[in-house]
Amino acid sequence: MTQGAIWPEGYGRRILDQVDSTLDEAARIAPALTGPEWIMAHRQLAGRARRGRGWVDPVGNLSATLVLFPKEPLTVASLRSFVAALALLDTCVAVSGRSDGFALKWPNDVLLNGGKLAGILLESSGQGARLGHLSIGIGVNLLTTPEAVEPGGLCPVSLFSETGAQIDPETFLDYLAAAYARREATFISQGFEPIRTAWLASAARIGEVITARTGTTQTQGRFETVDSAGNLVLQCAQGRVAIPAAEVFF
Repeated sequence: MTQGAIWPEGYGRRILDQVDSTLDEAARIAPALTGPEWIMAHRQLAGRARRGRGWVDPVGNLSATLVLFPKEPLTVASLRSFVAALALLDTCVAVSGRSDGFALKWPNDVLLNGGKLAGILLESSGQGARLGHLSIGIGVNLLTTPEAVEPGGLCPVSLFSETGAQIDPETFLDYLAAAYARREATFISQGFEPIRTAWLASAARIGEVITARTGTTQTQGRFETVDSAGNLVLQCAQGRVAIPAAEVFF
């Protein structure tokens, strides 16, 4: 482990050479875990993104999942997507030595110089209001820029191509785990508000007109804020609209 990246106490660390998906592995091992566990794979054969899309994982990029066992209802526990985004931002700044160019795109992407650097995907188990486990899947283009582009989405970029910073996935995970533990501690002790405030400070296109799409529904308006429930709030012609889930385009 490199200097400055101290693995957080209470978090397990599992490194795999190859796996179908770290999210799938998380679902398989969660019943036997007794606490939070990071799972990283050097090669992921069936990675996935939101809405069932594939996630391309060239060797040298990060593919990891954090398994948690939150005590809160899913509506609160899922706000950890913002916790993870901030931890990713912290990590990228730390390992690249720069803070300019990075931004957070609602609901779960990290951008660099206007391109998509990283994505976050949450999956959970449980029945009704009772949450079994929460998995936070994270993919970061560290070394290689994937060729695949989401329809209408932003072009992918890599940390290396944009900043010249070259870091291996395991070392990046060390920094990420430490950063996540710090942000998680804030979330647990102080709630969502400080996380929300920090996230908004790095939000992409805040104050600008953006488009939110959900299925066949499209809403366009000025990106005003993210509310206390994590909803995207747009100021539209018909008034203020809070959107709980959507794809954002700009």
